[in-house]
Amino acid sequence: VKRRALAALSVTLLVGCGIAGYYYTHFSDIIEARLYGERDRVIPRVFARPLMLHAGQGMTELELVARLNDLGYSQRGRVERAGEFTVDPNGIVLVPRGGHDAGQRVRVAFRAPPRPRVVKVNNKSVPPALADRIARIEVHDKSVAGVALDAPMLTALVGSTREKRRRVALDIIPARMQQAVLAIEDHRFYRHAGLDPIGIASALVTNMRGARRYLTGGSTITQQLARNFFFSQELAVEQQTGQRSYRRKLLEAFMALILESKASKDEILELYLNDVYLGHRGSFAIHGVAEAARIYFGRDVTNVSLSEAALIAGVIQSPHNHSPFQSLERAKERRDVVLQAMAATGYITQEAARRATAEPISVLARSVDNEAPYFVDFVGDTLQARHPGLTGRAGALDVYTTLDLNMQRSAQDAVREGLARVDQTLQRRRRRSNARPQAALVALDPRTGDILALVGGRSYNQSQFNRAVNARRQPGSIFKPFVYLAAFERALDEGRTDVTPATTVWDEPTTWTVNGEEWTPRNYRDEYDGQITLRRALAMSRNIATIKVAEEAGFDRVAAIWRKTAIGRTELRGYPSIALGVFELTPLEVASAYTLFLNGGRVMPAQPILEILSAEKRLTPKAAKGPQVATPETSFLLTHMMRSVINEGTGAGARAAGFALDAAGKSGTTNDLRDAWFVGFTPELIAVVWVGFDDNRPLGLSGTQAALPIWSAFMRKALAGHRDVTFQAPDGVTFADIDRDTGLLALPSCPRVTSEAFISGTVPLQYCDLHRF
Repeated sequence: VKRRALAALSVTLLVGCGIAGYYYTHFSDIIEARLYGERDRVIPRVFARPLMLHAGQGMTELELVARLNDLGYSQRGRVERAGEFTVDPNGIVLVPRGGHDAGQRVRVAFRAPPRPRVVKVNNKSVPPALADRIARIEVHDKSVAGVALDAPMLTALVGSTREKRRRVALDIIPARMQQAVLAIEDHRFYRHAGLDPIGIASALVTNMRGARRYLTGGSTITQQLARNFFFSQELAVEQQTGQRSYRRKLLEAFMALILESKASKDEILELYLNDVYLGHRGSFAIHGVAEAARIYFGRDVTNVSLSEAALIAGVIQSPHNHSPFQSLERAKERRDVVLQAMAATGYITQEAARRATAEPISVLARSVDNEAPYFVDFVGDTLQARHPGLTGRAGALDVYTTLDLNMQRSAQDAVREGLARVDQTLQRRRRRSNARPQAALVALDPRTGDILALVGGRSYNQSQFNRAVNARRQPGSIFKPFVYLAAFERALDEGRTDVTPATTVWDEPTTWTVNGEEWTPRNYRDEYDGQITLRRALAMSRNIATIKVAEEAGFDRVAAIWRKTAIGRTELRGYPSIALGVFELTPLEVASAYTLFLNGGRVMPAQPILEILSAEKRLTPKAAKGPQVATPETSFLLTHMMRSVINEGTGAGARAAGFALDAAGKSGTTNDLRDAWFVGFTPELIAVVWVGFDDNRPLGLSGTQAALPIWSAFMRKALAGHRDVTFQAPDGVTFADIDRDTGLLALPSCPRVTSEAFISGTVPLQYCDLHRF
């Protein structure tokens, strides 16, 4: 009997060893493949354009600190290496990692404030001599006009999933961050072989006693990494059903042992810190402590404080419960537990734990929006359309985009503050509803089509629908410049001299017959001017006058000139309503169309990508040039006319808001006040703003009321410190002083005189006969 039992036991052991050996070999191959892939895995990265600093630029000290955190610069007490900065009473000292001045010591000084003040940077009081503008930039104590730093990374593209992560080496992650995670998740990490029997027993005893308000786990960091690598789907099913799988737990433990034999402790910890799930922000899953530092606090991970490191570590156990975005109270409670664990394990003193526990929690409410998520989505879609499968290939992939992060922040602030004012206005008018108005803003460099800023909605956390790119709405009155352009183009083709910005038209109630039916459009607020120049009609956005100009030019010709832009609906038909923009466009399409007024009549298509660096080659998109829609002369006439919109017309609120640079633009409001628009530009920047409801219900506000304030706030901030550049007239354009009322040459007695632009040979020959004495 004993022999049979011994034989059976031997056979069982042999079979068990064989099975164990098979699974060891099988899982070893899987783990080797995954580890090899993780070590060599390069997540595609998306960068904004390099950060530019110049004297006179509108930027505060704290804003520059935020930009340097965007770049991953480490704050130090003393600057010694590239990628470091310090804040002192005389400004910010940094050593750039990139650009012409890489490795050089750069000091950025700011305009002195009216009185001393104290700010906090990384929870340290710093007495700055700074205000809201860069006063001086020095490289090795010599003043320079400006410096170019590195390109800030916006995010990483992880296949088709919506994840935010940035991989960093273990030696870059500060000790306090590593220690916080080790103290709360696995303080015996460097002393066990993948499984921690002592930790498991301690967790069982603690949970049975109910000594804590939450259950503790006995899983080591190695087990958690194995779980995340190989059992994420099974774990998701368990969480949905509420049932634990003992098979999964056993396999997880087995794979943890194998993992320890295949990778060093430091490798495992680095993989864990870069992979660990730390909750969601909007539709993005946050992975890794480096990304959490950016999302939670707007800091590079090298700059997090002890309190912030403890909070991040505390989220790991239960992101849904302990995320500061879910509950600041629970996040603080968990952070304090981590700090006490760090003190108990000897990583910090009790006094340090006490001080960190006393610190308030301050997280960024708009952190995901700060990284231009709507723009990043658009970049991803563009990559997929132009280079299918590129982001899924092996090897490095860096995408350098056109985005200007300074302008993007200005755009987000302008949209947020502008929508808050719209909300207040609607509330005062008792127009409450469950729906909230949305907005979109697009800013381009009109000379290149580069997208410098793009905001697709009120909050990416709440809605990922990109209104800047995908919302098709009626442009309304912002289409009117193309009506006048068509009229000038026809007059030029036919050699006529009687159609100019000074030509007059009768603005009065008028009825048209369309397909046998009468159509009687109205001006906004039923205001009519009688005889009015084309310049004045555009500046005041008079509907009737514009329709008459379209009728004179030919409705078909108006449709044809739009078809030449190759933007949006190119199958437009020549109906009278086309003059009022009764068709649909996106804000990005509007911005692209308006570039023709600054490029001699040629459209510059919007571009989001500057360059792509892949493991295989460098991909530089060709400078795209759109179609030639009109002549340089007629295009300039419209630009010059649209200056009156801002200087004296429907866009004059921009001047009242403090925007002083030479600019041109057009407001837009659609039927029943559904959509509010404003598009405006300087020679170096064009911006389009749309405000409305997603369900197309009436907003109840005009473009001047809802969109213009957002445009003004953005342009004022985006161009702060820029010199005033005027629009340059092309050859073939001359100027003459014109009486604003009659459109004829002005006399000394004329009370309102306009310097009008004309195509050579079309200046009127008659003098004003209304103001003769």
